[in-house]
Amino acid sequence: MSLTKKIVIALILGIIVGLGFNLFAPNAFTPLDTYALTPLGQLFLKVITMLVVPLVFFSIVLGTAGIGDPKQLGRIGSKTIAYYLVTTAIALVIGIAVAYILQPGQPGLMGEGEAEYSAEEAPPIMETLLNIIPENPIEAMATGEMLQIIAFAVFIGFALAKLGDKTRGILRLMEQGNEIMMYLVTVAMKLAPIGAFALIASALGKLGLDALGSMMMYVIAVVLALVIHAILTYGGLIALLARQNPIDFFKGFFPAMTVAFGTSSSNATLPLSMKTAQENLGVSKPVSSFVQPLGATINMDGTGIMQAVATVFIAQVYAAQLSFGDLVTVILTATLASIGTAGVPGVGMIMLAMVLNSVGLPVEGIALVLAVDRMLDMLRTAVNITGDASAAVIIDRTEAKHIEKEAAASARRA
Repeated sequence: MSLTKKIVIALILGIIVGLGFNLFAPNAFTPLDTYALTPLGQLFLKVITMLVVPLVFFSIVLGTAGIGDPKQLGRIGSKTIAYYLVTTAIALVIGIAVAYILQPGQPGLMGEGEAEYSAEEAPPIMETLLNIIPENPIEAMATGEMLQIIAFAVFIGFALAKLGDKTRGILRLMEQGNEIMMYLVTVAMKLAPIGAFALIASALGKLGLDALGSMMMYVIAVVLALVIHAILTYGGLIALLARQNPIDFFKGFFPAMTVAFGTSSSNATLPLSMKTAQENLGVSKPVSSFVQPLGATINMDGTGIMQAVATVFIAQVYAAQLSFGDLVTVILTATLASIGTAGVPGVGMIMLAMVLNSVGLPVEGIALVLAVDRMLDMLRTAVNITGDASAAVIIDRTEAKHIEKEAAASARRA
């Protein structure tokens, strides 16, 4: 049985068990929650939290090292990175806006004691920007200062790219470290059905139908933000920059989107994504071969939307006020983290833990979104690879125009 089916079954069982105890046997729920559900849920949360810092460091070092040489990147690389970072930032803004408009989180939903939780007061925006550069990167790793860890990893990645053969051993070490982390992520996701069951049963057993209704509002908010981003951002940019009918674009790329929906993995869908872009959308093979694999590594708009909506949702649940500086921190953290978000199922949850830490929100809030995340993961993966394809189409068209201009200029000079 696939992991998706296991998590869906665990989700359904967790809802039945949690609501059943809440409605029919509330007194029997307390010992079950104390000695089984809460420990199992906390165990899963601790496992994914444990992987955050090393996974972010290794993956961002490798991502930057692979694309960090300006000579190798050239014009196509610069446009690709700019496109991915800008669309990710737009996705996060859309996610935050939709979450504030729909207000999916009910203040105080986590109970009287926990509702008193409030996020630490955020420093001024300029101080946040200056603090991105760590004075002591080892201390930043020890304390989980994610923006500083990302910045340090970017510097290391650029250095490895510049030094080339001199640091081949270190680069190989980083690759091996990343392989270890990805293996541990795979192991952690095997615990996901148990974690999903325990967390959702615990939450619903304590909170009843109110929590279920709030989660449905969260699902609606994420889906709405994903649809808005796909249609307005990707469709608009395709029409504006590539001069192509967005409907034709979505229709041509739909086969790859359906496979992404089923696998929840950008990497697993990559061969089909490239084939579909080249054959159905007319993207040249060199552009497709560069832009789309790069996108599977650094372009995670769907994941960014989930992180934005979930952060606002969890803040609302805990009755915590996010300042404008906090929202800027969320956008910066999630945008930079997208560089290292691997295209495999489940990593989005680890990145969400990082974003929550960056604005002082409790990681325990993941409990209310984890249960429905696997279903949303399928949809946001489809959005992720659609963003990669839109970049390939736009860059291919602009490069063709650039080549035509250069040829015309050469003809005039001759």
